[in-house]
Amino acid sequence: MARYRGPRIKKCRALGTVLPGLTTAGTLTRPFPPGQHGASRRSKPSDFKVRLQEKQKARYHFGILEKQFQSYVTRASRMKGSTGINLVLLLESRLDNIVWRLGLAPTIPAARQMVVHRHITINGQRVDRPSFHVTPGMTIGVREKSKDKSYVQEALAASTSRTLPAWLEFDPAKAEGKLISAPERHDLPFDLNENAIIEFYSQKL
Repeated sequence: MARYRGPRIKKCRALGTVLPGLTTAGTLTRPFPPGQHGASRRSKPSDFKVRLQEKQKARYHFGILEKQFQSYVTRASRMKGSTGINLVLLLESRLDNIVWRLGLAPTIPAARQMVVHRHITINGQRVDRPSFHVTPGMTIGVREKSKDKSYVQEALAASTSRTLPAWLEFDPAKAEGKLISAPERHDLPFDLNENAIIEFYSQKL
């Protein structure tokens, strides 16, 4: 399946914010759009552009293609409650995102690779689908044979200083984490106007 493999900081600059799931950079050293005239562009964005950018933020942060992202929006619209919040909760519950949140990978693309290469287990069973929907009570761990790999050991060592959201817990000694409750909207690690995303897709739902 095709994925974005271009310059990650360039994409963050175009969207005006660091996307922590896409890059490990803490800030943008050049906080303006890329290109010859990027620093001089100061026109007010249209409503359509604002909605498009919010949608692209979520897409690139979580690493989801357009067709799949639209299916998440459709699914969120059929759930009870706010469609925007439902969308965020569905995206945050993806297995590749949970692996990244636990600190087992530096970015979501790296977490996706760990899942696809079958290094990750759910309740002791190997799962190789990054989009797997993790529900409260499930245990996410590293496969026993994969624990000795150098990048896994480095990730486990770094995870001790990582701040987890309240809905997750992690035991570095066992290389296991658990989804305690449903993800919460306020823990999203970047600024996102989810209602603008729903407005962008309003005519397609």
